[in-house]
Amino acid sequence: MNKQTLVYKPIGMLGGALAGVVAAAAFKRVWRVAAGSSQAPHATDPTRGWPEILVAAAVQGAIFGIVKATVDRGGAHAVKSLTGRWPD
Repeated sequence: MNKQTLVYKPIGMLGGALAGVVAAAAFKRVWRVAAGSSQAPHATDPTRGWPEILVAAAVQGAIFGIVKATVDRGGAHAVKSLTGRWPD
């Protein structure tokens, strides 16, 4: 295992956890503004329709993907600045 991988592993793990927390908070805020509801629908909620549930899932997935990619890219840049090489 090379130096970049050893440095990146803990950064990636911490970043992944942080990304999940940030993405969840961002989704709650976006959903509150967009839908006017403080709670996003759960897939098993019998009072919500398919369109609302699927839109909520798509928005949540998009937000998580964007936040995760941003955190992963930032972690890779941090490793490069520490070691001089991009992580594998």
